[in-house]
Amino acid sequence: MTPSPVIARRAADYETFRIAPEDTNRMALIADPLRDNVPFTAIIEIFDPHGKTPPNTHQDAFELFHVLSGSGIAYCNGETFPITRGDSFVVSPGHEHVVENPNDERLYCLTVMMPNEGFAELIHGGVKQGLDAGDLMAIAGVQKS
Repeated sequence: MTPSPVIARRAADYETFRIAPEDTNRMALIADPLRDNVPFTAIIEIFDPHGKTPPNTHQDAFELFHVLSGSGIAYCNGETFPITRGDSFVVSPGHEHVVENPNDERLYCLTVMMPNEGFAELIHGGVKQGLDAGDLMAIAGVQKS
């Protein structure tokens, strides 16, 4: 199956999941190989206040994070660095990492994993969630005054 020449969606139509009910981050799917026949997974990752990812490592995949709104802390192989709106970082395969939101406001990251390495399957197997008005504003780049 060949991918469509253009895959277009509105943020309000993003399918959004928590991988596990107790997770403190949600993933709004922009594009993925299961639905769109692309070789990567692209999401808006939404971290609840005081939330974080579990420690994780990818055998073959590179993972890019770009902070759209909010701030947090990234950990990789014992290194810790602050992240804030406009910052990006890439985690190479084989390196354990965590993204944490120690704040009272949500943290939003554009996250891309290539190759997919089962990420889309993991997301689709999770608990379906929705996006609220604050999520849609942050995804659209509207900042609170």
